[in-house]
Amino acid sequence: MSLVDLAILRPWWLAAIPLVALLALRAAWRSAPLGDWTRVVDPPLMAALARRGAVLGGRRQANLAAAVAAGLIALALTGPAVERADSATFRNLDATVIVIDLSRSVAEGGDLRAVRQAAQGVADATGTRSVAVVVYAGDAYLAAPPTTDRDSLATTLFALDADTVPDRGSHPERGLALARRTLDEAAVVAADVVLVTDGDGIGEAAAREARALRAKGWRLHGLFVPAGKTLPPGSPKPDRAALDALVGAGGGLVADVGTPNAVLDAVGASTAQHLAAGGYTVLAYADLGRWLLLAALLPALLLFRRSA
Repeated sequence: MSLVDLAILRPWWLAAIPLVALLALRAAWRSAPLGDWTRVVDPPLMAALARRGAVLGGRRQANLAAAVAAGLIALALTGPAVERADSATFRNLDATVIVIDLSRSVAEGGDLRAVRQAAQGVADATGTRSVAVVVYAGDAYLAAPPTTDRDSLATTLFALDADTVPDRGSHPERGLALARRTLDEAAVVAADVVLVTDGDGIGEAAAREARALRAKGWRLHGLFVPAGKTLPPGSPKPDRAALDALVGAGGGLVADVGTPNAVLDAVGASTAQHLAAGGYTVLAYADLGRWLLLAALLPALLLFRRSA
């Protein structure tokens, strides 16, 4: 294990370390040898007390032991941790659902090839984690249940076209609701939902689904599909602003299907990072702070040593 492998779970406690150092220096200064007593006690009286053996000098060792113990405690509270080796082996810890808009404005007026490529890029970015595919237009369907089989997933994505969803219309809230149910049924802890759409049909119902996903600790990302050719008659124009607002409610990132790197990087983060972002740090990292607390007991024991 190297320092590169260490993570800090509670970095705000790092501010306590220089404070402990300053207090230790101040205590050492004041304890040499009698602190402020030489200034407040009359010199003749101090001399008389010293002759009787009633004056004992300061104990720098005790101050040093206290400083070391306090420093170790402050360091332990920062939460130095290492990623658990088994965090990526449980399939229900982390998953991704790709929700693809196959309404006419995307399937016929957008760049469907770019949509497939972007969806495949998301699947590849997840590594060995499970990926599901939801398609929607007037209604939503589970095109591929959560799977780690990238070959079958690629086949499914390649087969998507304008006739995949028979229901006309555009209801992204149904696609998001199906994604949420799929994750719920799989008891997934951390998840990314990636919505590939031109923004058509996004309204308050979709925003409620985005907030519901976020409340579960999952994130909603968006890949925007611009108009690639002449839109079918009666189709609405792409609405990037609506997608931006929706993804903002879902706590994720937005990118174009042609330049999806920002979303791919977010989806491709490690399982441990996803779990920590969702508040499940204990499942992702082994906190080493407890061992530092045990180490702090050793200098603390010196504080209880009795003089002869």
